[in-house]
Amino acid sequence: MSRTALLVCVIPVCLALAATSARAQRAAPPAAEPDETQAPAVVRLTAEEAVAGAIAASPRLARLAALETAAEAQRRGARAERWPQLDLSAGYQYRSNIPELAIFAPTGDPTVPVQRIVVFPNINDNWSTRVGLAQPVYTGGRIRSGIEAAEQGRRAAEQDLRAGRADLVLETRTAYWSLVTARESLRVIQESIKAYDAHLGDARNRERFGMAARNEVLAVQVERDRAELEQISAAAGSELAQANLQRLLDLPAATRIETAQALAAPAPPPADVEALVAEAVGARPERQALAARVAAAEATAGGERAARLPQLAINGTYNYANPNRDIVPPTTDWKQTWYVGMGVSWNALDFGRRAANEARARAQADAARAQLRELDRSIRLEVTQRALDLRTAQARLAVAERSVESALENRRVAGERYRAGVIPSSELLDAEIAHERAALSQTEAMAALRLAGAGLDRAVGR
Repeated sequence: MSRTALLVCVIPVCLALAATSARAQRAAPPAAEPDETQAPAVVRLTAEEAVAGAIAASPRLARLAALETAAEAQRRGARAERWPQLDLSAGYQYRSNIPELAIFAPTGDPTVPVQRIVVFPNINDNWSTRVGLAQPVYTGGRIRSGIEAAEQGRRAAEQDLRAGRADLVLETRTAYWSLVTARESLRVIQESIKAYDAHLGDARNRERFGMAARNEVLAVQVERDRAELEQISAAAGSELAQANLQRLLDLPAATRIETAQALAAPAPPPADVEALVAEAVGARPERQALAARVAAAEATAGGERAARLPQLAINGTYNYANPNRDIVPPTTDWKQTWYVGMGVSWNALDFGRRAANEARARAQADAARAQLRELDRSIRLEVTQRALDLRTAQARLAVAERSVESALENRRVAGERYRAGVIPSSELLDAEIAHERAALSQTEAMAALRLAGAGLDRAVGR
């Protein structure tokens, strides 16, 4: 076929394809531009800022605060029992027709010898208003015991809130430093992968020129793959630690949290265990809450005992009604009556109900007192353990720092000797693995020191 004939056949096909492509481009929707608003938000926080945010967003603390508010309201109600109670009432009744009650009495008048007097008239519309006042005078200490029990209950609720806040502070600090640790571990592994990559490239070059065996290349490749697997695990741990902190701070899942504090921390001073135990006994909110519950149970028992004594109260009532049924004969007029009196009540026989209630309250006080003694022992053990953890973490960090320094120097020397051809690849690989392990151990030791300090603060009640 000639060139001209070929062009005649090909050109129409190309034109048809070009037209089809143009129609497709016109029909296709325009490409969406990247949405800048979809970029994840970044929040940079220190540990204390994270703690403040967690306290503000915690539903657990909101629940404990609501319980404290309820306890405060109960205390106000108990105190109000000492004051007079004023009752106001008003009403209207429509009564059906009833026969009137009337009597006939002599008048002494000869013209009208008998007079008809209605004693109980038929009044359909009945209006009434009433004001009542009651003031307790003597209750045998029942009101005072109720006030004391409510006050101790409020103190217990207040200490429960403090304990919940202390637990949340420890949890948030643990989550924060766990995130810092995970990211620092990820950084160490990534640096190790770079060193393995350099070593692997050098080993492959040596193999190419016949200066290294295949097993040396494979050994480096295996360690490089292992480090990459550790990198995946560390990245997953970092994401999980961030998700935990997002949960505590009530942040959206797309938010990235940047930690503003380094993992390294100054070494805290040595701890005197006995002094810390004494501080914890006086400051731990759980202990104060239990002590308040003991006092509340004792006050409740006192109130049950006082309820068995006579109760004396002054009361008064003012009625303004139409008709006023206290006045005979009643009339369809607004009239007032009132009275003031004093009443004594005494539950002389209740078949042991009050005694059983008192015994129950005292048993609850004994149970709380025993729980308080057990808590004191637990506090001593916890403070001792946390102090020892802190001491161990300090020693561990010192050893880890020296190990990193030694491993770094060994890797430098091994690298120089390997490049000079004095040692095989396996010795350099061992030095690189040892440096990676030492760096990860140092990261874990710094995290352990941070967490041990936070745990000791929580155990002492700071």
